[in-house]
Amino acid sequence: MCGIHVLIQPESDGLAAIQKMMHATEHRGPDFSGFCKVEEDIFFAANRLKIQDLSDASNQPLWSEDRSRVLVWNGELYNHPELKEILVNLGYHLDTGSDSIILLHWLKAFGKEGIQKLKGMFAFVFADLNKKEILVSRDISGEKPLYFHQHGNFWIFSSETKGILAGMQHPSKIDKTQFIPYFYYRHSMPDSSFFEEVRQVLPGEIIILDFDGHVIQREKMVLEPNQKHETSQNKFDEILQEAVSKSFAAERPVGMVLSGGADSSLLYAVGYELTGQKLPTYTVALESRLQGKYSDPHFVRIFNQQYPSENREIRVNKATVMENWDAYIQSMDQPIGDSAGFLTWLVAKEAKEEVKVLISGAGADELFAGYNRHRAFRHYLNHPTLLRQIATFSDFPFPGYLKKLLQSISKNPDDTFIQMAAVEKIPEIYLDTFRPWYPKSEFGFKNALDWDRTFYLVNDILKIHDNACMAHGIEGRAPYLYSELLEFALSQKEDELLKSKGKVFIKESLRKRGLGQIADRKKLGFGLPLQEWMEENDFREWVFGPIRQLSKDWGECFPPEMLKFTAQPEKVEKRHFLLVWNMFILAGWLSKFSK
Repeated sequence: MCGIHVLIQPESDGLAAIQKMMHATEHRGPDFSGFCKVEEDIFFAANRLKIQDLSDASNQPLWSEDRSRVLVWNGELYNHPELKEILVNLGYHLDTGSDSIILLHWLKAFGKEGIQKLKGMFAFVFADLNKKEILVSRDISGEKPLYFHQHGNFWIFSSETKGILAGMQHPSKIDKTQFIPYFYYRHSMPDSSFFEEVRQVLPGEIIILDFDGHVIQREKMVLEPNQKHETSQNKFDEILQEAVSKSFAAERPVGMVLSGGADSSLLYAVGYELTGQKLPTYTVALESRLQGKYSDPHFVRIFNQQYPSENREIRVNKATVMENWDAYIQSMDQPIGDSAGFLTWLVAKEAKEEVKVLISGAGADELFAGYNRHRAFRHYLNHPTLLRQIATFSDFPFPGYLKKLLQSISKNPDDTFIQMAAVEKIPEIYLDTFRPWYPKSEFGFKNALDWDRTFYLVNDILKIHDNACMAHGIEGRAPYLYSELLEFALSQKEDELLKSKGKVFIKESLRKRGLGQIADRKKLGFGLPLQEWMEENDFREWVFGPIRQLSKDWGECFPPEMLKFTAQPEKVEKRHFLLVWNMFILAGWLSKFSK
């Protein structure tokens, strides 16, 4: 795990700029930092967190023996033993277990054509001095971030926007067009960032540049579901074992975020069965008066009776949040209005003295239909006429969640799920902002899952997991996104998904282990108890003050709904507590990074 940085045809002193980029992201690689001049006007740098091969042989930038190729990359390559075997059969002499060195030689041997064979999480930049070409790519699930700035032939690549900004010769302005997606979805658009001149390499994207900064080729890998793929319970269990075995392997200590929910519990159970070893686990414990509803510690204790772990309960209350708030906001690369981000950051802060790899259950809900909105959309697709008729009564005083659901329903299934997944109902005038990103297959429910996987998961869940962990020099991993498990999930049939109740494979695996109580636990989500805390004056005023200031400072750039919301947050309906928090995050982030 690393932070990577590249300059191509810089507009000023490249050596000085590449070092500034490296220093701006030292938190991503506390074990080693290095930079080099690849060729005239091409500079590579990396901050390394040692996870595999703890020797200096894998320090980056990583050169081939003949100095004809060089690599910087961030991630883990889970199938590097298989790739090594192929390379050895081709005549390569490799006496290493380093996935970094194997990746270098793999790209040397196969170039762009070899990327599809990589199984893992990665973002890399690879230069071939013989061909005078630079190969850039990011894993297809988007587990590892990669940003870029381009001005003519001048390119900057970095793992964080902080690295990009450090390499630019002038400050980048806030991209005001991102206020619309942020208000409704809590993050920027997938190809953008909150800075005007900083964009994202998309998951699965491949870019080939020449040494003068001209684009030779730009394409995107496509995941095609294998309709012949077996999607039985036995096959799921088999692939999950492989995913856990690969993802839990490291030369540094590994721990888990354990919530007592289905996803993390199953991962730990499989890991314990494979090794018989207890791992450090971390569970958020709110104040006792809230643990009736937010009952993670209770379910973890039940789980630990059968699958013991070295569990640490991390106590969280309002004071915890307030005391750590400035440090948390300062660590944020981009604003994401999800309170799970703070909890992940706090867990990583507590875990950093004990582990260097932190496993999470990210991806399970998106791949296997675990969210409440998936259940609602399933009802919509199965009974469209009935639900459209009921939706005509959406002005009735229904409970907040039901009102939001009914307001989401339209004749167009795509628009219906775009609305269901949003924090707040999106006015028709803004729907065209999101429609181009919605999947277009013939399968309505699978489109919804793909939307959550490619839009929400990448830009919310995975981004906060990477950012929060790397802020403390920890590598985050998500075994449910293991390539074969992803292929398995994409091969699920539409008619079976429409009949199921969600996450059937995960829940059945738990039940087979005698963990039915965990499997049947009510879905709550990972986040702060905002609904309850917003009832308390001290917390409400702590949050409302910055939101009012946000309206004064930026209101002229906001869409009407956002301006009204931020100008008088105290008048907002109680059901909008998630949207309140969303605006509070934005207010804090802009106060730090818009100057």
